[in-house]
Amino acid sequence: MSFALLSTLSTNSPSRKYLVTGGAGFIGSHLCEALVADGHQVVILDDFNDYYDPAVKENNLASLRGKVEIVRGDISDDAVVVDVFTRHQFDGVFHLAARAGVRPSIANPRLYFSTNMDGTLNLLEACRYNGVKFFVFASSSSVYGVSKKVPFAETDPIERTISPYAATKLAGEQMCSNYSHLFGLRCACLRFFTVYGPRQRPDLAISKFTSALLHDRSIDRYGSGSTARDYTYVEDIVSGILAAAEYTEQSPFEIFNLGGAATTTLNELIGLVESAVGKKAVINDLPDQPGDVPRTFADVAKAEKLLGYHAMTPIREGILKYVEWQRGMLSTED
Repeated sequence: MSFALLSTLSTNSPSRKYLVTGGAGFIGSHLCEALVADGHQVVILDDFNDYYDPAVKENNLASLRGKVEIVRGDISDDAVVVDVFTRHQFDGVFHLAARAGVRPSIANPRLYFSTNMDGTLNLLEACRYNGVKFFVFASSSSVYGVSKKVPFAETDPIERTISPYAATKLAGEQMCSNYSHLFGLRCACLRFFTVYGPRQRPDLAISKFTSALLHDRSIDRYGSGSTARDYTYVEDIVSGILAAAEYTEQSPFEIFNLGGAATTTLNELIGLVESAVGKKAVINDLPDQPGDVPRTFADVAKAEKLLGYHAMTPIREGILKYVEWQRGMLSTED
């Protein structure tokens, strides 16, 4: 992967030491690769939980072994966090670790509140007492809830989240705001819009649809297929994360949308995957899922202006890249 935006921002930066929570995950592993490629020291804190097969995360780290320190631990365990910060002096923290997924958060909200809120608080406290310079928080487009105004802008009022997962992300943003205001910690909260690409979590739509078609299985379609998402390729997301870490021009606390600035309906997405795989899907129609928002659509004008962020990968191109990657993974298993 090439990160052109990163090279323009940090070519002349000295080597720094960063903590990446959730660094064994989908987005986190890509971020760690970019940081290591730029000469930085990276410590990964990840609990390798069983939300999906932990072996997937182990595979995500294949190119990073021997280049980063991997700490296996839960961010909601304050002792784990304190130990990591005692042993290292970090220049910054990229906080991507979280219990993910809207639907599972409805079934087990206590787990989501414990990990996503207590864990974030533990990390902010550690930054406060250890002189960390900046904190990047991975938030989510789900905080916009059922907003009828599109595209979604950072200045929109957030009046109604509709899942415990979304509530924890909004709470995380507010905690970052508190620590920035009270203790001078520079914080950037990044609202990710449906990230996809190589290593995408196996429970997400593009991954599931591609796998099903490649294995001649049917796919599940919830609702009529009219729900729409703003899909964002992982390379574009990582470029935005790195740019946010370098941003120092205005307020010490900022919220940025990182999205593709376009929407794709579920039916359109299925068609794109069908075209990329070269097979027609057999579809199982199921009811709408509780907690799912009808659409997401990012207004990225702020990120474009202040970060130089641009989503460079159209959805059709990104789907082709993803399908090619998954075919490659299958060939290595044979």
